[in-house]
Amino acid sequence: MGIRSFLRLRITSARTREFVRSVLVALLVATIFLAGIQLRHWIAENTRHVRYQHDIVNGFYWGSEVLAEAQRLSPDEASASSWTGFFRGYFALYDQVKGEAYENDYALDYPPLRLLAMAIWAKHVRNEFPGVDDGHPRLVNPLLKINVLCELLSALAIFFLVRLCVQRSSRTTRSTFLRDLTLNDRTLVCGLAAASVAWLEPSMILDAHGWPQWDVWVLPFYLFAALAALKNRWFCCGCLLAAGAMLKGQLLFVAPFFVLWPFWQKRWTGALRVLAGFTATTALIVSPWILRGPLAWISVGIIASVPFSFLVKYRYRHSGAWLAGIAGSAAFLIGAFTGGSFTWLQVGFLYGSEHYPYLFISSCYNLASLLAELGWSLKDSLLSVHIGSLDLNLTLQWALRLLYLGSLVLCARGMARHLRTRDPRMLIAIAAPWLLMFALLGQMHERYLMWGAVVSAVALGVSIRLSIVHFIISVVSTAMIMHVMLIDKKLDSTLRAIDVLHSIRPYASVLVLGCVALYLWNALAIPIPTFQRGSAKAVRTPALSLGAEPEEA
Repeated sequence: MGIRSFLRLRITSARTREFVRSVLVALLVATIFLAGIQLRHWIAENTRHVRYQHDIVNGFYWGSEVLAEAQRLSPDEASASSWTGFFRGYFALYDQVKGEAYENDYALDYPPLRLLAMAIWAKHVRNEFPGVDDGHPRLVNPLLKINVLCELLSALAIFFLVRLCVQRSSRTTRSTFLRDLTLNDRTLVCGLAAASVAWLEPSMILDAHGWPQWDVWVLPFYLFAALAALKNRWFCCGCLLAAGAMLKGQLLFVAPFFVLWPFWQKRWTGALRVLAGFTATTALIVSPWILRGPLAWISVGIIASVPFSFLVKYRYRHSGAWLAGIAGSAAFLIGAFTGGSFTWLQVGFLYGSEHYPYLFISSCYNLASLLAELGWSLKDSLLSVHIGSLDLNLTLQWALRLLYLGSLVLCARGMARHLRTRDPRMLIAIAAPWLLMFALLGQMHERYLMWGAVVSAVALGVSIRLSIVHFIISVVSTAMIMHVMLIDKKLDSTLRAIDVLHSIRPYASVLVLGCVALYLWNALAIPIPTFQRGSAKAVRTPALSLGAEPEEA
């Protein structure tokens, strides 16, 4: 009887401790969440005098152009105000812009889903405030709410990413910093730390609520695509990447990482499923432009039905992914031969890639900025080869692109090695593409380091030292965004800060390149002797780690 009472007491005590711990964790998460909300509100209220109004006005202008196009194509006011008329104007705007452009200067560089979001926002604003003709800050609240949602989803994705990777590496490594915690507690601490840092990332908050911009919209798509890839859901990964690219085309620069990753693992079907998901989702989104008329849709159905019968008959694995990829490819092929419109591609993507023919935009701390200091320009020729009537000209722009692509290939190779050895530095490989994009490519805006600053918060699941590098990147990213905002609204009280930020640009560029090189080094699965105790054979990860450390021999 006494033993039963003792066991019951111990069980009750353990459940009570577990309940108290759960309550404390919930309170901590709620506190961090509310602190982030309050910080965003404070930033939005206290940056009004330096707010970068141009992007708000531009978004509202193109959203209003969709409504104007709906008005032009509709027979009456009631039809123009309906959702049918709205989408009629939305699908016609790209063709209208291209037809009216002078020397291919379209001014519009929004991909389809971003244009749709701006058009819905403009429709909402005009319904609430008839006659409004600009993007007054108080009217931008619906977009800021989307920003908050995307920021929250990004933090949540980082939590799951870090927790999953630390858990996978636990069988071959152990933590010296959190050695007294169980595996579940260790993964929880690492995940919450990384997610909290991402949620409170200053450059993201300043970009999304002080500027404000809509760059944060693509982050959840990339992070959840990485999570899907880690779980071998390659088709879903491709779908997420395509949807994100339709909001912000810069995602296309880092998307090849997810094709190269299974390629280095010799999982050819994984790479093909990424492409199938990407193709199918893109085709689905742009189908109103490329498939015009019932005949085009019927043709796609006929072409897709042929492989469908084989897939069903022989019961191929992932037959749904293959069918979707084939149908998506057929949609593009039929659209090209039946007069489908590809202006969404020319205006929404290709135009943006050549819109700013400069090595860097505004105030960037990267390689292109250093090259510009040395007198280089984006279109400078590095190599010219004449083969008969064919002239091959390698410009600095393409040299930087090839350098970036090469580093992306190596990064994917490092990812494959980390997965094979269950090394937590797989998180660094996931973050590296965004950092490499900003550091190496030309035509970068200062805001684009924000993506790398947020995603590199996963370093808190790897090591203390790489976490410190993350915070350096975060400070530099915040400084660049702040610099541009201050330049746009030059006030007497901010002139000194503008001069300081301008003078440190060369040194900050070197600092950023050093930080990115360190991340790339870790992404490549190459040990750094100065970061380790003992021999390189005994240790694979930094000595102080929030995530995982190698087992001692």
